[in-house]
Amino acid sequence: MKKTQLAIALALGAVTAIAAAGDIEDQIRFRQSAYSFLGWNTAKIKAQASDHPDTFNKDEVAAAANAIAGVANSGVFEKLYGPGTDKGIGWKPSRLKPEFFEKQDEAKEINATFIKEANELQKVAAGGDPAAIKAQFGKLAATCKGCHDLIRIRE
Repeated sequence: MKKTQLAIALALGAVTAIAAAGDIEDQIRFRQSAYSFLGWNTAKIKAQASDHPDTFNKDEVAAAANAIAGVANSGVFEKLYGPGTDKGIGWKPSRLKPEFFEKQDEAKEINATFIKEANELQKVAAGGDPAAIKAQFGKLAATCKGCHDLIRIRE
């Protein structure tokens, strides 16, 4: 595991351990923060994976992919969905569908796929091939969409 990914995983693991024992609002805040961090890093890769090879920055893509893999492997998604986190308010009201708690098997399967695709993106990004990164990023994004469709209330 790369040093950056290890540091992120350890930090998020510690946060996850604290949050798992925390109240509903703490769990939601930590979860929302993790998703915001993922969104920032996926946006960086999406911008780099465009059809403009003259602006491609391999190092920025690799750093973002390392961050995404770190979050994916940290346990955030297994530990921050306690009972009641569909009704609480973190930084903003939770958008977790109440039926999430009835769809645990599907959510776990999507999470496992997300981890797999995040780890693969990390490997592909280290290689620096823009076409391969774009293809793998598409696979990662599809897992995000699958989870959003399953458990996220649309605004």
